[in-house]
Amino acid sequence: MPDLSQIKFGTDGWRAIIGDQFTFTNVKLVAQAIADSFRNSPISGCRKGFVVGYDRRFLSEEFARSVSEVLSANDWNIILTKIPTPTPAISWLVKKSNSMAGVMITASHNPSVLNGLKLKSHVGGSATAELCQSIEKNLGKSSVKSITLESAVKQGRVVVRNILPEWFRQIKKLVNFDSISKTKMRFVHEPLYGVGAGCFNQLLKGTNCEVETIHGDHDPSFGGISPEPVPRNYGSTSKYLRKKPADFCLVTDGDADRIGGMDGQGRALTTHQIICLLLRHFIVNRKSKGRIVKALTTTSMVDKICDAYGMQMTVTGVGFKYICEEMLKGDVLMGFEESGGIGFQGYVPERDGILAGMMVLEMLAVERKSIKSMISELNRKFGRHHYGRIDTHFPMNKRSLLMRTCADDPPLRLLHSGVSEVHSFDGVKLVATDGSWLMWRGSGTEPVLRIYAEADNEIKVQSLLRQGKRLADKLARE
Repeated sequence: MPDLSQIKFGTDGWRAIIGDQFTFTNVKLVAQAIADSFRNSPISGCRKGFVVGYDRRFLSEEFARSVSEVLSANDWNIILTKIPTPTPAISWLVKKSNSMAGVMITASHNPSVLNGLKLKSHVGGSATAELCQSIEKNLGKSSVKSITLESAVKQGRVVVRNILPEWFRQIKKLVNFDSISKTKMRFVHEPLYGVGAGCFNQLLKGTNCEVETIHGDHDPSFGGISPEPVPRNYGSTSKYLRKKPADFCLVTDGDADRIGGMDGQGRALTTHQIICLLLRHFIVNRKSKGRIVKALTTTSMVDKICDAYGMQMTVTGVGFKYICEEMLKGDVLMGFEESGGIGFQGYVPERDGILAGMMVLEMLAVERKSIKSMISELNRKFGRHHYGRIDTHFPMNKRSLLMRTCADDPPLRLLHSGVSEVHSFDGVKLVATDGSWLMWRGSGTEPVLRIYAEADNEIKVQSLLRQGKRLADKLARE
């Protein structure tokens, strides 16, 4: 009997090492628990079905088939994607098809040895903690039922289809596609071998745009990297852009729900810069209204932009599920997280890297300026904002002491500026009178401490990170 205690759902779902805990046996057990959970507590008003998708990882398609075979054997109707598909497309179709939930086989930005199962709720956003706990409680409670996919298709319980064309049509409706089409911009997409590869070639087919996809071939090892949109993974594409410049290079992660980027000459952009550029675009060019939601670790330039233009802002804990909760309350124009997740009004309450990329292209088409010049304008108006983060080992049994000390007895100063604010939800964040800040936040599942900092130059950021680590190290030794 498998060790069910090893199957734990975190944000969105469960992931594990392929062939170790992430096995066909365990995936089927999880699928049966999903079937049981929704049978016991169905979502009122939803069709009796699920959407199942998968990415480009090793055996992802086969795992998705297994999930579909179990769910269909439990009398659920399934839409199974025909080809590897971005996670946000699954979320969108769950809402559009009025399904109970979505199941996506992916480990997102994690190393290729891992695979995972993301669960999306009927609203098209992250599954709630209550739903994930329900599935964990149902693990192993009943025998796994399964029929072959071929039988399920013949019986009409599973429909296999390529959902990308209809998703692309929806994305085109959300942007000023006519403006994008008329430009002659050169656009490069770096999908890091992930499932977003080819999306922009199809979206911009027939336009005046020149589109080039780098590292778009199907490689389950992701070229030996973890498919995360961070500068350490940009090396070869950055060199290529220096030889053959573009207007913009978008980088997406393994399942294409988060973004990073480079300017036309291969210089890395921070996710914070992209977020602020899009926020200004929506306010100034689109004349849009609504509440802005950001995770606690997102740049304070967002605060300054909101103040300058009279936009209401809400701050949440880290994780797009919290932004999703705010979006469901209504009147949210955009939602941001530091890791590159961006959500938009008039869509599902979900981060979408492909839609975010199209919004950047819309901005470039409207502004007719370089990314570099637009960032310079932001810096002149709102000041320079440099950001850094380190992950360090920290014993979990000392975490509560660290958080309590940082919140109740914080340092009097951050470098040369006094501490003016203390935020103690989802970690502890100290804000100085000069606007710089330092934050400690622990991983939910590992003895890892994340230390974040922002200031007006890189030297200060590194000094703040060292200050944060010194305090953590001191308490770890006590």
